[in-house]
Amino acid sequence: MATQKGMPRDNTKPTSFLTIYDAFFSRITDDMYLELTKEDTYQMLQDLLVNSLSRFEFPRFDIFDYELGSWGYLGEYDGIESNDNEVTAYGWVGGTFNIQLTGEEINIIALNMVIEWLGQQLDTTENTRMKYSGSDFKFTSQANHMAKLKVTIDSHKQDCLHLQRIYKRRIRTVDGQIQSTMGTIVSQPKYGFKI
Repeated sequence: MATQKGMPRDNTKPTSFLTIYDAFFSRITDDMYLELTKEDTYQMLQDLLVNSLSRFEFPRFDIFDYELGSWGYLGEYDGIESNDNEVTAYGWVGGTFNIQLTGEEINIIALNMVIEWLGQQLDTTENTRMKYSGSDFKFTSQANHMAKLKVTIDSHKQDCLHLQRIYKRRIRTVDGQIQSTMGTIVSQPKYGFKI
């Protein structure tokens, strides 16, 4: 599959969700993820990723061509416990896009995940505020915190829209040069969806 007048995409090198999770974690810090098991963390990250995909407005690839990860047999290691009982290795398996994503696409998806994560933080804050009513809860500091979260979400949304605009306005040609797409206002995607 080739991008519009651009470099061909490599369908033999799927992009692991782990690559996108790394880009996501480079943008946030949350001690909650340290308290969870590896499998619970992967499940939460996968949910964030899948929920964030609808924010990617006009990708150059079929954004819904992915395989979800799940808890299952790892297949790499069958060990023996200290009492000589055989142990089958289970853990989190997979989660991949079935195509090689560019660094730009990975960054856009990771930033969309940050927006989803910030939305969760805001929802949690609002739920806490509604749950407690009385002198045990400081409304002024909570309102200030919520206002800052909303400003942060809006800022990330603007950044994400900017990245997507740039992403759609340039392509890499076969000879490796960056070319503007401004001359092509509307074109049919190469992965099968009709405009």
